[in-house]
Amino acid sequence: MGTPDYGARLAELLRHWSDMEVLPHRFGGVEFRVGKREIGHVHLSGVADLLVSVRLRRDLVAAGRAQAHHTLPHSGWISFRLRSEHDVPAVVELFRLNYERLRGAGQRTPPTPMLGQPQLLADRVADDLPA
Repeated sequence: MGTPDYGARLAELLRHWSDMEVLPHRFGGVEFRVGKREIGHVHLSGVADLLVSVRLRRDLVAAGRAQAHHTLPHSGWISFRLRSEHDVPAVVELFRLNYERLRGAGQRTPPTPMLGQPQLLADRVADDLPA
């Protein structure tokens, strides 16, 4: 029994989103792009990394929905470790958040059950800029 390929599983789910491009990631795994912008990638180890605004990173980490990136903890990068198939809906929701943020979408209808909403901690206008 091998290690699950979460990159392939996410590619199967996300490739149908409008303007989504699925590519090999330069450090191994799968990268997801909307237009020319990367919204995130999944390493072969099962760790998903997404680039969000610093404000959103703070809120997601504070809410326990993601971890600060292991090498860039003060940037807008977040990480989510996929340990089982049960983690897929939560990481899809993070990709959906980032996808809609970059596309400028308004209200969203999640494609999978949500595990919770990020709680906004305060108005941090300066932190709303992308990392």
